Amino acid sequence: MGNFAINEAFLQRVEMLQTILKNNIAGMFGGNHKSKTYGSSCEFVDYRNYVPGDDITKIDWNAYARFETLYLKLYLDERQLHTKIYIDVSQSMGYDDGKKARMALQFAATLAYLSVCELDRVSIYAIRGSEVTEVISSISGRERYFAEIMKLNDLEFNGECFITEGIMPTNVGYGDGLSVIISDFLTDSDYETAIDYLADKKRDLLCVQVLTSEEVNPKVRGKNIFYDSENAEKSYRKNINRDIIKAYREAVKYVQNRLQNYCNARGAQYLFVKDDKPIDEIFFEQLTQLGVMK
Repeated sequence: MGNFAINEAFLQRVEMLQTILKNNIAGMFGGNHKSKTYGSSCEFVDYRNYVPGDDITKIDWNAYARFETLYLKLYLDERQLHTKIYIDVSQSMGYDDGKKARMALQFAATLAYLSVCELDRVSIYAIRGSEVTEVISSISGRERYFAEIMKLNDLEFNGECFITEGIMPTNVGYGDGLSVIISDFLTDSDYETAIDYLADKKRDLLCVQVLTSEEVNPKVRGKNIFYDSENAEKSYRKNINRDIIKAYREAVKYVQNRLQNYCNARGAQYLFVKDDKPIDEIFFEQLTQLGVMK
């Protein structure tokens, strides 16, 4: 699964998406990027075309000699925001041939690319059991993005995930950017406290719930034995009929509404993503409708 999650073809799509969106990105959650200015630190990030009125001392004359085009060097702003993405890597997320896992990794990679293009720093973490492991650490700029984003392919989805127990002990930062939790949130364990914790830290927060089409609208019928993907000791023998399917769909809707309402009450954003939704449509349509991207 991992080898197919982030590859050259996918990254080309992400670059194309950013190119189309670049003039419409007003920033994440309340327009933090609207007030962002390029800094004067010594850490180089990227280039952009020179326009009249720019500081001519930042023109790269070596680039001009090669391409006969004026390019401006961009450096990090001291007020640079930090996007932190947490991925649930439990066995549940690996369900159905890893479809949820693939979507989680591709969503994280796309959001990370858009963030570095907005001159944010990006870190990506895996939540496994009660621990948070840093997979990609504080990258800035497209060069480092492309050098490190393939690390996501090495993630293995197994075991359990306790979101609150993992995030709470970590240094999440205070009011310095966006936190994103990507999970199916199909758990009896506590995730609400993590949402409260991040909200109290004055961080913008997006909870992304990833489910497969089969989980939303199951096709299975008749006598079946179901096993808990994260606890092999739990099994359920059921005769799946129309009433069971109806009750199941209502239960899934309850889980979704509960998470969405909790996010709304804490000033966070909620996004539901199906595994078969094209990543382009998610960022064009769903995030735009939420106001995350404008």
